[in-house]
Amino acid sequence: MAKINVFKRAKEVLEIEAEAIKDLKKRINKDFKKAIDLILKSSGRVVVSGMGKTGIIAQKLSATLASTGTPSLFLHLAEAVHGDLGRVTSEDIVIIISYSGQGEEIRQLLPLLKKIGSKIIAFTGNKKSILAEYADVVLDVSVKKEACPLGLAPTASTTATLAMADALAVSLLELKGFKEEDFAFYHPGGMLGKRLLLKVEQIMRKGKSVALVKENEKISQVLLKITQARAGSATVIDARGRIKGIFTDGDLRRHLEKDPDLTKREVKEVMTKNPITVRENMLAVEAGRILRERRIDEVPVVDKDRKVVGILDIQDLLKIGLI
Repeated sequence: MAKINVFKRAKEVLEIEAEAIKDLKKRINKDFKKAIDLILKSSGRVVVSGMGKTGIIAQKLSATLASTGTPSLFLHLAEAVHGDLGRVTSEDIVIIISYSGQGEEIRQLLPLLKKIGSKIIAFTGNKKSILAEYADVVLDVSVKKEACPLGLAPTASTTATLAMADALAVSLLELKGFKEEDFAFYHPGGMLGKRLLLKVEQIMRKGKSVALVKENEKISQVLLKITQARAGSATVIDARGRIKGIFTDGDLRRHLEKDPDLTKREVKEVMTKNPITVRENMLAVEAGRILRERRIDEVPVVDKDRKVVGILDIQDLLKIGLI
């Protein structure tokens, strides 16, 4: 095994790849703008194609586009000329990623794409390649050298291509006015979706799991309802169901020390008035922030008229990973 200074070599790799990305800045020009315009004006999808390591970059670009509001699919270069070309229509924009811009698959595919009528955007390091010749727009992703000491393994070139792909995707995202809510719509199952979409009303406890009591009820009755609901508090309401206060285990301990006959008193005498509440349509992540900051475990949930509709427990937020 060859002896090298691992730290020195690793830093050199990062410097080479960082320089490759920096060199792209001067290539954000009219060609880049033309590529953006082609995609924005298209009524079809963006079909991203490549193979090998650039195929992986192509898959990533397609996935990023699809999740940020630009319909897209990945088309493997080799599979394209073996039947999968039927996925492409004249309305589609085809992005082909190939550093050399050559290869038998590309030579076979390009005339067929022209026959279909698709517009072609090339990501290539060879502006004199057949891919560049056929493309409607060429984005230059050439690098001075690869980080691989043999100059063979795609390293700096794939990093530069990925960076250019991200520049394209993010520019499209902003031009389309893509918002957090839109992003969440395409990621409903992940943590991002939960943070941006999940409302308190979707996870709050309701019905028999909420201990609702009237102001004139005795503490003995209140404790029974808390036990039946398996809750940590009782929410005190008026005749119209609007919140008046809350009675927690903390209230119980504080008053029991001073009054051995506490259970005979009415809850309105010892409840916490005007308690912290959250609205049913509030984002669950925001409600979680309130629970953390106020250091409370349960909070009543109310509607726009201050009527109690449920209770949110910190355990419910822990279960879904929001805390």
